[in-house]
Amino acid sequence: MHEQNRSADARASREARLEKLAQSRKKSPLMAVVGRFLDIDGATQSGLVSLQLFSTVIPLIIIGFGYLSGFAANASVGDLLIRQFGLLPPLTDRVRDAFGPASAFQSRWTFIGVAGFLAMGIPMSVTVSGMFARAWRRSQFKMVEKLARGALWFALFLGTLIARERIGFGGQHGAAIHAALLVVALLPQWAFWSLTPWLLVRNGGRGWRYLLLAGLAGVVIDGVVLELAARAFFPVLLKGWTGFGPIGVAMMLMTWCGVVATAWVIIACVGAILWERSAPARIVVEVQVAAPEPVAATPVGDEASSEEKA
Repeated sequence: MHEQNRSADARASREARLEKLAQSRKKSPLMAVVGRFLDIDGATQSGLVSLQLFSTVIPLIIIGFGYLSGFAANASVGDLLIRQFGLLPPLTDRVRDAFGPASAFQSRWTFIGVAGFLAMGIPMSVTVSGMFARAWRRSQFKMVEKLARGALWFALFLGTLIARERIGFGGQHGAAIHAALLVVALLPQWAFWSLTPWLLVRNGGRGWRYLLLAGLAGVVIDGVVLELAARAFFPVLLKGWTGFGPIGVAMMLMTWCGVVATAWVIIACVGAILWERSAPARIVVEVQVAAPEPVAATPVGDEASSEEKA
């Protein structure tokens, strides 16, 4: 009798969640994404990721550029930023002066520093993992598995940055070929954002066709919208900070990290919504934990228990 009651309760819960999923699919996509962003406290998530991007990824980019340029005295990571943000003189000279030549990074500290910054990338990946788990409504991995998956995700992230740079800006080409290479350079990003849920989200590999759709959203936001925003707004912002010297360049980078971090949270929300709306309902209900109810906050222990039951 007890087993029958449990089976009946499970069926009732499943039917209720299917009904709730059907109702959520009727919302406009924009409202669904905004709602998910608010549900996971997206502003706080963006702030955490932004700080870790600035303290981890930016130093790695600077040191990595120096290494790839052979620590040349006439090369500067400022050239990378100039191309990224579409800067023009006199802003170009100000950015180059803020970083100095790549040869300044050729020292024993460089190799020790690379290992240190790579290790710092693991906490950032753990933060991103937790953010994706909340956006996709999944229970999180145990810490050991989270660290292992986070390390793999961070390595994939760095590899994507290098692949995109090499494909899009690896040589001198005509305008038509260069434009075609920029499009091809989006393919590593598509693969990265499609693989991210598989790496960071429990049961994230269910429904590969739908993960590719979620990854496509990442490409549009990260590879197209951010690129256009960088060239449209950041030269104007940097002009306002010219009086601060090198600190002004640092302020621009901090602001950019905040924009990128917010974009990542939006990518997690958009990808989750797209996956929920395209994947079969039975799969969605099977892998997701129960959606949070709009009631007062519950103690941490009770919340964890409810997720385990789901």
